[in-house]
Amino acid sequence: MTKSEIGQAILRVVFGFIFFAHGLDKFQGGIANTAGFFDSLGVPGFLAYVVAVIELLGGIAMILGIGTRIVAGLFTVIMLGAILFANLPGGLLGNEELPGFELDLILLSISIYFLLSDRFSLALDNKLSRSIEN
Repeated sequence: MTKSEIGQAILRVVFGFIFFAHGLDKFQGGIANTAGFFDSLGVPGFLAYVVAVIELLGGIAMILGIGTRIVAGLFTVIMLGAILFANLPGGLLGNEELPGFELDLILLSISIYFLLSDRFSLALDNKLSRSIEN
């Protein structure tokens, strides 16, 4: 196990936890409120449910390292949507009236990193593929 593999595992777990927390918050804060917010942005409100479930279950999967590339692809789409539909008007850092998209951009970059990464040594994906090969 290398320092790079440990760093990647820490990044994956923290990244997954952030998405899990955001998905949980959407349900605890009232998913209907989130659906209303989506509608106000011109995005169909039912997508709030889809996003919340992906964030919640995808966050758990990312923490465990299950379906990492698939989840990262879904997170990439979510973060592109968040930037384009919600936070782009506020600019990178935002202002008093509108939030910025700097956090979204970081999460998008991490999503793309996991989407393009070759191997996840400290993930269940890797352990499962090894046991299937043997």
